[in-house]
Amino acid sequence: MNPLAIFGGTFDPIHIGHLSVAWEAAELLDAEVRLMPASVPPHRSPPTASAEQRVSMLRAALRGQTRLSLDTRELDRSGPSYTIDTLYELRREFGDRPLVLLLGADAFAGLRSWHRWRDLFDVTHVGMLNRPGIEACIPIELERAVAPRRTDDFSIIRTQPAGRVIELSVTPLEVSATRIRELLAAGRDPRYLLPAGLFDDPSLLAPYRAS
Repeated sequence: MNPLAIFGGTFDPIHIGHLSVAWEAAELLDAEVRLMPASVPPHRSPPTASAEQRVSMLRAALRGQTRLSLDTRELDRSGPSYTIDTLYELRREFGDRPLVLLLGADAFAGLRSWHRWRDLFDVTHVGMLNRPGIEACIPIELERAVAPRRTDDFSIIRTQPAGRVIELSVTPLEVSATRIRELLAAGRDPRYLLPAGLFDDPSLLAPYRAS
């Protein structure tokens, strides 16, 4: 069955690094990938752009293609965005369809700090986005916990609803949202770091421009 993959983040702003790894993951998994902006991230300061502004940027970035889509459900909830709550909601909605939570290697390495992290495997697979040829540095305790769940067989991800960890070799681009915000605040245009659609409407990048 065609999996549904979830790629979360603040997307403040959405940039080509986000889109590049999401697209490669979609191809590797033969999956629909939903970009899911977080409302109030539990582990970081609030985004510069409002929820409505980030949604507008995402819509502009995703225009004209169908493999990547936008899911705003975390913005529709009040309070912190806990991934486990979102995944249980998706499981109720999609039944036994395989779900894959896409995480960068750094985020995966910190998984034990997540709210109810062990419960994640009851409702989703985890796709760890890793640089080709680079072995991720995973804490020993976490590796012991996930070792029995690891697989390199994509067919298992497509036929089981949840419970596995698979590494996805993608081509991460060294693009920093923080650096992009700095460039915009300085009056510069990070033209090839952002999706072209974000430059079609000057108001989209207004939250980052110096007043």
